[in-house]
Parts: sequence; structure tokens; C-alpha cells
Amino acid sequence: MRDNTQDYRQLFLNDTPMMDARAPVEFAKGAFPGVRNLPLMDDDERQRVGTCYKQRGQQAAIELGHQLVSGELKAQRIEAWAAFARANPEGYLYCFRGGLRSQIVQQWLKSEAGIDYPRVIGGYKAMRTFLLETTQQATAQCDFILVGGMTGTGKTEVIAQLDNSLDLEGHANHRGSSFGKRATVQPTQIDFENALAIDILKKRATGIEQFVLEDEGRIIGRSALPLELYQGMQDFPMVWLEDSLAGRVERILKDYVIDLCAEFIALQGAQEGFKAFAERLQQSLANILKRLGGERYQRLAAIMDQALLEQQSQGVVDLHRGWIEALLVEYYDPMYAFQRESKAGRIEFVGEQADVVAFLRQRAHC
Repeated sequence: MRDNTQDYRQLFLNDTPMMDARAPVEFAKGAFPGVRNLPLMDDDERQRVGTCYKQRGQQAAIELGHQLVSGELKAQRIEAWAAFARANPEGYLYCFRGGLRSQIVQQWLKSEAGIDYPRVIGGYKAMRTFLLETTQQATAQCDFILVGGMTGTGKTEVIAQLDNSLDLEGHANHRGSSFGKRATVQPTQIDFENALAIDILKKRATGIEQFVLEDEGRIIGRSALPLELYQGMQDFPMVWLEDSLAGRVERILKDYVIDLCAEFIALQGAQEGFKAFAERLQQSLANILKRLGGERYQRLAAIMDQALLEQQSQGVVDLHRGWIEALLVEYYDPMYAFQRESKAGRIEFVGEQADVVAFLRQRAHC
């Protein structure tokens, strides 16, 4: 039999298959990438056992748990665990603290299915703590540089070309601006933090000690950056990415109109997908109404509505350039110009995409 483990580093570096024996409600709040939730108890059973534990103590709670998970139900759950164990002979199981629930699953697998399957000592809580410390240590020990620039200059494209980058928006499943919400939902805060930490862990294991990040606010959609990382970003050196207004308009048209529309249609079909896309675009503009001011909002909303009508009826996206260009020139650019001025002392290099990528690659090997 393989031993139980508390080598959390290797578990994450190797993408080790893991079975999470926590209740679905616990799993939904946060888990690790690729992990399978095969609970000992469902949410209702867990709640009843927890109440019993508070009122009558551990022994009574254990007895109730055995009553609730017995007979055919117990057999079904053991079969699901056994199937996972057979399919993933190198895997592990865990519960919240690596305690009673994972030990019971381990015992039942052994006694009922004849399978010795190891568990993670310390469970979810210890692995989660390890990942939080991974990000904290990297922030303290590694070198970071930010990619800044006006909206639409292609900062995410720069990030994608570098081996030593951390794609914060990718992990958050959000493009970072008022219009950045995707067709699919964002991860939970815990899932976002876990995925980022594993990314850092794997890159550091290859010898990377300098990371490139896109300059972000504290919140990407609903995902909050780890506090120590965000605080560091207020002082990290920067490069400033530039592109023409026309180039930026085309990039935003592709990302926020063409690609986003395609995302919705792929999920919901042509008719419902386009309707959901149009509502998302209109809502995104409405979200910044106060900052735009009433007159400007009404003007841009009218252009957007006309563009959506033409897109729906003729499949043409040309009119969208009107509201995109106006939004850049009148709203985003003045904000970013102010930001650039305030960060000028930290900017090491200014250039267009190819030059910025070349500079960052050279810097990584200095």
C-alpha cells in the first residue's frame, strides 16, 4: 500500500488525481483544479450529523452518520470511490482536515472493496494553507514587472507570449474592464487563488524567479487579487504598451463584440445567445452611466443599439466602432493618461507589442 502523504508540493506539481470527500456545499465554495467531489455525506446528512455533534457529542454524531449512510446508499458511494481508485491508482483522497471523514472512506474502501487508498494528511485545509503561503512567498522572494497601457493595446496578448507571465485575467475568467465579463461564470474566490498559486508553484519549479503581470486593479470582475500581491503591484517596475487608436478599436471590436458574441452563441444557440450578448453589452455600458454622465451615456447607448440591430439583421459589426472609439477617446484614455503620469517613475520601457515582448524576454535572462 502507498503511504498517506503530506507532500502538498508534489501533489500540485504532478496534477495528482484527488478525491474530495467533503460535502457538495463545501466543495462548491472552493476546491483544487481537476479534483473530483465524491462525498461521504451529502449536504443534508452533514448538517444533521453536525447538529448532533454539537448537541450530543462525537460518538453520537458518528453513530448517526453510520445510520444515515448505510445499506444501498453506502454501497453506491463505496462503488463510486472504488471506481475512482481503480481509474486513478496514483491518486489520493482527502476531507476537510484529513480527519474522520477521509479515514472512514479509507476504511470502507479497504473493508468493503479490498482497496488500500492513501489520504492526504491535513486534508483540504492544509493544502489550501500551503497554496496561500506559495503566493505569499513568491511575492516576497521573486522579481515582478507589470505591463501597463491604454485600454485595447493588447496587454493580454503580451502576457500570452511570455513563459514567465502570470495571466491574472485568465485565472479570473474576466477581461478586467467594465466590459470584461465573459459568457461563462467566474471561479469562486478560493478557486481563483488556488489556480494562481499552482501556476506560480509550477513556474518556480522550472527555475522562473521573475514574473510578468498585467497591471490590474484590486478586483478583476469579482475576483480579488491576493492582498500581498496587489500591494506589491503598487511599487513593481513597469513597461508601457502602445498602439494606434485604430489598432485598439479593432482589438476591442474582436474581443468584446465578435468573440464575446460567439461565446454566448456557442453556449445558448444563435437566437438566445445573441440576445444574451446584446443585453450584456448594454448592461456593461449602463454600469458606467454615472461616470460617463447622462448625455454621453445616451449618445453611446444609441450608437450601440443601432450597431446591435445591424449585427443581428445583417451580421455586420462595423457600427460598433463608433461607440468603441468614443468610449476610448472620451472615457478610458483620460483615465489612463492620468495613471501613466502617476506611474511614470516606474516605467522602464515604452513601445509597441513586438518591442515590449522582446524587452521583457531579454530582461528575464539578465
